[in-house]
Amino acid sequence: MSSRRKAHLVLADGTVFEGESFGAEGMVTGEAVFSTPATGYEESITDPSFYGQVLVLTSPEIGNVGITHEDAESRDGAPKIRALVTRSLSPLPSNRRSEETLSAYLERHGVVGITGVDTRALTHHLRSHGSQACAVGTAPVEDLRREASAAPSMNGQNLVTFVTPSESYTFTEGHGALQSPLAVTPLEGPRPKVVVLDFGTKKNILRSLVDLGCDVTVMPAHTSASDVLAQDPDGIFLTNGPGDPAAATDVVATVKELLGKRPLYGICLGHQLLGLALGARTFKLTFGHRGVNQPVVDLRTQKVEITAQNHGFCVDTATLPASAVPTHRHLNDGTLEGLEVPGLFAASVQFHPEAAAGPHDSSGFFGRFLEAMRAHRRADARA
Repeated sequence: MSSRRKAHLVLADGTVFEGESFGAEGMVTGEAVFSTPATGYEESITDPSFYGQVLVLTSPEIGNVGITHEDAESRDGAPKIRALVTRSLSPLPSNRRSEETLSAYLERHGVVGITGVDTRALTHHLRSHGSQACAVGTAPVEDLRREASAAPSMNGQNLVTFVTPSESYTFTEGHGALQSPLAVTPLEGPRPKVVVLDFGTKKNILRSLVDLGCDVTVMPAHTSASDVLAQDPDGIFLTNGPGDPAAATDVVATVKELLGKRPLYGICLGHQLLGLALGARTFKLTFGHRGVNQPVVDLRTQKVEITAQNHGFCVDTATLPASAVPTHRHLNDGTLEGLEVPGLFAASVQFHPEAAAGPHDSSGFFGRFLEAMRAHRRADARA
């Protein structure tokens, strides 16, 4: 018989799901979202894009590979989710690399977990009624219901400030030749210098840039355009991150100021911020795209790529300026998944070409960034 305490997840609309507590005990609120990967929960729970969210994993068996600290996507190795929801928790990991159990890891970091939940029913509810605030914990259901109804929506929340670094740093860790999914020809001459504006980056984005042969300087989200350009970078990269992109008005202003000064590429939140800087609008999806099996078509080649995604907001295609060309579209709902502005050496994608976890179908995005820096160097040489 289980020794775990009874716990509940209560949605803002009053729907209740019962389970058992694991990890840390307590009560937390956040936006309930579901993600569909069968593997990669270690990377998911440490992805800063999940900050402020209660992650529901649809794969029924979670915890079977334990926790390997090297696989964390956050810089400090800590989980970034508010709480984790599973159908079945494996108490004993079967993985030679595992360093601790999932439950012990969450408890050590003060993250609430609930298992034994009918995640199929919960996912169906979120798909039908949309992602929404919730409360999770061992407190009485009425207390959870009250907290859930009072919890804020993700709309209007600028969460970048909670996950961006406080100061700049250099990053030198690559995948190594045997592990890198990238196959590119390095730039001739000095190693390209790339400034990464960190809105809550995954480490695998930084590793991918190192694999390109770049010298990578990571700077906080609040860095001014003049301070970025003072680094004399060959390219600027905008990362993923949490929250409502339209609420990060100061960052949008910075991106707008940087446009056209250097090649500028972005992923996920970086894509949304680029869209806003170009004058487009963003909107919240009903339940978002989260998982490692999201189909996207490259509109230039008609090639279909299976991608890793984790986002709840999207750039509205209809509001893009004429200078911005849509490059990718989601095959399930037709939403915008990529854009480029050829005259400004700018491009971005909504999905995660660096994967971690996920497929490498779209890793060529990093090669295109390298080519943009190469073309910009040639243009400078002719000027």
